[in-house]
Amino acid sequence: MPSKLSVRISAAALAAASVVVAPTASAAPRSADAHPSPAAAEVKLPAEVAGVLGASSRALVDTVAADALGRSQMGRGVAPSVALSKLAEQGRKVVVDVRWAAPGWARGVAYVEAPATDGAHPEGWLYIARNVGGRWVSGVEGDGEFAEYIDSSPLVGTAERRTMTAYAQHQSAITTANTGGLLLPWMPNYYMTVTGGPHASDGVNGYWSSLDLAGGNASGRVRSSRDGTATSMCGAGGGWTRVIHPNGFSTDYYHMYNATYYNATQVGTSALLGTIGRDVCAGGSATGDHVHWSLRTYDANYNGTYTWLHGRTIGGWTWWNGSSQYTGCATRLGVTACPGTAIYNRTS
Repeated sequence: MPSKLSVRISAAALAAASVVVAPTASAAPRSADAHPSPAAAEVKLPAEVAGVLGASSRALVDTVAADALGRSQMGRGVAPSVALSKLAEQGRKVVVDVRWAAPGWARGVAYVEAPATDGAHPEGWLYIARNVGGRWVSGVEGDGEFAEYIDSSPLVGTAERRTMTAYAQHQSAITTANTGGLLLPWMPNYYMTVTGGPHASDGVNGYWSSLDLAGGNASGRVRSSRDGTATSMCGAGGGWTRVIHPNGFSTDYYHMYNATYYNATQVGTSALLGTIGRDVCAGGSATGDHVHWSLRTYDANYNGTYTWLHGRTIGGWTWWNGSSQYTGCATRLGVTACPGTAIYNRTS
């Protein structure tokens, strides 16, 4: 990954890229089978936020986009302008969603759309930015600045700060078997069917952190695996939600429809997030209604990375990798559940 300094300097290269401004208040939800349209970058900027930022909004977007690209699979080790060109060739975008602003501060979500191929899923980050001496300094999840701004930004509420500080402090307690009582993403004592065992979040890279789940008697309702702070990563109408839990983990939920809009909102365990579906608000594809559920963990810098499921217990079931992605199974009390098996969500 390029150094933080080199990423910030190269942010100026983004100024030459085309930018599509999409006001969030009027943005229509993308249909489940739609694919990203070609563009270099997209900005979601509500009028009330734009009014606070004024002329500095473009510099803010350039800086956040460069930082997000520097953390993406596509952008690691290359200039942001090169990464943007590659994304545009594939009909993908980096999206900067500016949701809050106060004098000298801005906050929101940034993500890189996934290619429209089977198993592909987007990469996304929360960010906070501060204007220092007329220059925006951004922190996306994983930057030291992000951790610093969690403590100091007026855009972070007391309850959210407490949750986020707690998960950063829980790293020393995390072990392979310890997931802090996380549930599977539906109501306890109901069942869904495992349609895909442990696999990488994007279907290709990294730890096998994700499950695909569908059907059952839970009416397709997707619910939070535990209490925490929920953020709708694609904005209103989008089917991707991240919940940061106070136990060192967060969980992602993708492909939902009728998703409840959350914006750094405190939620309880089993809070309703949406319904299994085929939404691709940030790219990728889905051939049948399901939820793509992923497990993430954090370090002291709030660096959220997808982590392994192998050997971890979620919803009372211990998950194991298979010989290839999607083929792994779960075990509980001597029972083995492989893809195609309906399993109940248990609290112990």
